[in-house]
Amino acid sequence: MKKLLELLRLMRPYQWVKNAFVFTGLLFGHAWHDANLVAGVVMAFAAFCLGSSAVYIFNDIVDLEQDRQHPKKCKRPLASGLVSIPAAVMLAVLLGTLGLSLAYFAAPTVLVILIGYALMNIAYTLRLKNVVILDVFIIATGFMLRILAGTLGVGIPPSQWLLLCGLMVTLFLGFTKRRAEIIALTDDKTAHRKVLEHYSPVLLDKMIGITAAGLIMSYSLYTMNPDTIRIHNTPNLIYTVPFVMYGVFRYIYLLHHQSRGGDPSHDLVRDPHLFIVVGAWLVATILLIA
Repeated sequence: MKKLLELLRLMRPYQWVKNAFVFTGLLFGHAWHDANLVAGVVMAFAAFCLGSSAVYIFNDIVDLEQDRQHPKKCKRPLASGLVSIPAAVMLAVLLGTLGLSLAYFAAPTVLVILIGYALMNIAYTLRLKNVVILDVFIIATGFMLRILAGTLGVGIPPSQWLLLCGLMVTLFLGFTKRRAEIIALTDDKTAHRKVLEHYSPVLLDKMIGITAAGLIMSYSLYTMNPDTIRIHNTPNLIYTVPFVMYGVFRYIYLLHHQSRGGDPSHDLVRDPHLFIVVGAWLVATILLIA
């Protein structure tokens, strides 16, 4: 039983919350009344959960020695020696195969997007993670592919405004992740992640400020856009903007005063303010557009 729990922990199921971006098109495209589209998006979500877990395992195998030097990642199943490399490889192959199969059943386009996601992450793990700024854009692209899988992949036209908002929020989270890593690894940051030698707190703070402003502005303009008002039949989405602003400011506070920001999934669950405001935004949005 303990071995199974370690294998489950190796899959990082708490990270599956990131795949909720797949549901963006279903919610904002008013497609939840179509059973076939709902089934396709749910399968795409499951495919990304399995596929992303396979990618995480691959990343842990490649970064094994670096993770052992990290104050937190050294406790991961592979880095701590609780799971062997052969067992991790077998699990990654199984998850990858199941994920690709589900993606195919969801739609051939979803399969292509998931393969692109996997290949991009393999390239990221092997080399591109050491290219300054591009590394964060690749992380953001992973989220954008999730949105496209849940929209274009299953036949829901993607909103350009939502794609822009998605890009801004993922870049914001990517730069805050790098800032959190610098805070956590002040003594020997480059031993864990080589690209951190090219970042500085001042540079990252500027990028975080730019992307935070871009996120708030793009979302605000989306809520006031005539097409948005027509599609959702309400001009009141503008009243959800304060939730977004509070969430962004709270996340920056957590980054600077509580040494968080390295893992949005954990931060969302651990911080009651962040959890409540995200929940309140989701409830308010659903009530307004449903």
